[in-house]
Amino acid sequence: MATATLHKWLTHLTNTKQCSNIVPHGSKGQQSMLFLHYHRPVWQGCYLSMNGCREPQHQYARTRNPVGIIETRTLAPVASPAMAMYSLNMAISELKSEAPFGTPSGIVRVEVPIEEQVEAIDWLQSQNHLLLPRCFFFGRKHSYCFNGEENLVSVAGVGSAVFFSQPHPFSHWDWISIRRFLSERCPLIRAYGAIRFNAKAKVSSEWLAFGSFYFMIPQVEFNELEGGSMLTITIAWDNDLSWTWENAISALQETLCKVSSSIMKFPKQTTPPTLILSSHNIPNKVDWDLAVNRALQMIEQNDSLLTKVVLARSTRVVPTADIDPLAWLSCLKVEGENAYQFLLQPPNAPAFIGNTPEQLFHRKCLHITSEALAGTRARRASQALDHQIELDLLTSPKDDIEFTIVRDTIRRKLEAVCEKVVIKPEKMIRKLSRIQHLFAQLSGTLRSEEDEFEILSSLHPSPAVCGFPREEAQRLIAETEVFDRGMYAGPVGWFGGGESEFAVGIRSALVEKDVGAFIYAGTGIVEGSSPYLEWDELELKTSQFTKLLKLDLPQRQKVDCKLAP
Repeated sequence: MATATLHKWLTHLTNTKQCSNIVPHGSKGQQSMLFLHYHRPVWQGCYLSMNGCREPQHQYARTRNPVGIIETRTLAPVASPAMAMYSLNMAISELKSEAPFGTPSGIVRVEVPIEEQVEAIDWLQSQNHLLLPRCFFFGRKHSYCFNGEENLVSVAGVGSAVFFSQPHPFSHWDWISIRRFLSERCPLIRAYGAIRFNAKAKVSSEWLAFGSFYFMIPQVEFNELEGGSMLTITIAWDNDLSWTWENAISALQETLCKVSSSIMKFPKQTTPPTLILSSHNIPNKVDWDLAVNRALQMIEQNDSLLTKVVLARSTRVVPTADIDPLAWLSCLKVEGENAYQFLLQPPNAPAFIGNTPEQLFHRKCLHITSEALAGTRARRASQALDHQIELDLLTSPKDDIEFTIVRDTIRRKLEAVCEKVVIKPEKMIRKLSRIQHLFAQLSGTLRSEEDEFEILSSLHPSPAVCGFPREEAQRLIAETEVFDRGMYAGPVGWFGGGESEFAVGIRSALVEKDVGAFIYAGTGIVEGSSPYLEWDELELKTSQFTKLLKLDLPQRQKVDCKLAP
């Protein structure tokens, strides 16, 4: 473990001498130590913070227990974000003079209600794009009751009071490490993040900074409420993790001084004037047809257990100018009814953004819900034609097979940890702005809140993004796909004290400065699937991103690129 002196030295290496978090695939021991405990310093970005996860050989018994104090302080309401910033700076001055509550570990949230209603995505877009890490999450209204009065609409955050990341697969111990900082008494202290689709797969360079999972409790957070807004700061410390109260206060001040209180309202419906130089599909159309036909052959074999596999495509778009991930997300938010919008960007990493309609699970106390989503058709402008397509989807034998596999698998997973599972509706159409799906909602009552980790690990990956049986589908995906899914199709969401919610990270993209964007989509292959129609479904699913890139150069090259295994 690094000493306090080493930590201060690393903190000030903000330009040429940087601490690398690149971990070679399969590396162990000392090579990964800096990655495990520190972010790479970011020029003009946030100060380093503590990694709440520990390697097994460094686990102390007391780091299995909740931190010493978990507290939320609410200051007097103010009229504007600028006044809220003033209140928080004054609060920090007072906190500096306090002893750290007489405990070696803790987390304290200080919040200022704001009478003015400001969108969280506007607040985040008004901040310096180098202020990392940062996150954004917009969920469904049912899960965001705030003190029984106002609904929490969306959350944006910069800096990490504490983050959680490791190169190994997300484990029960990692879940406990996050839970240490959470409490039902402070429901808005939450850890936002994502988990890789397959933590055992080789990590490509664009996904390295995310680790196998990445969660953060923001240092500075903006909450958009139905009846107003709220600006908050969070301080977390743990002496056993070599992160003292003084470290936490100092890091928070460094972050807060870079936060802007001048909020601009950004347009949500205008298409960014981004010109495309090239577009590369992996796999290309020829290789896609081969992969789908191979999967169909395996499904149709009498001795094969495989009944469904989800194959995916990565499309790399190279524009003439950098893509602003928040500008893209703002445009997606306009058509995001019944969907989750998210952004997650660790230090020195691309931004992972998405507009996903699929809920993995939502837990409030012991009550849990999940969703089955499968089968895809395009929407149509004519109500009569749209209804005709809806009936086609409802009566399609091929889509019914795919949907039934997803719904029944989720039911069995929930029944393993719930007293009773109810499916209502059992099958209906969920209409989105440009796509419609077959849909079912499942709900149950957990026997214990400790079953949350079991639910997460058993539901992911679901047949909707992997296949069935899971092991056979994962094996075929690993043999077939020649790109790294990363967090695509993995769990994306947040853990809270008495409540947690995760979506499935589909309809997503990885946006990186000077590189462009990787746009991801997948489709389920079952008996009766057609390579041609499945390719069209990929095009439909990526259209929410590609519609933002319609201003093509005359000499645009559209290249289907095949990578060697």
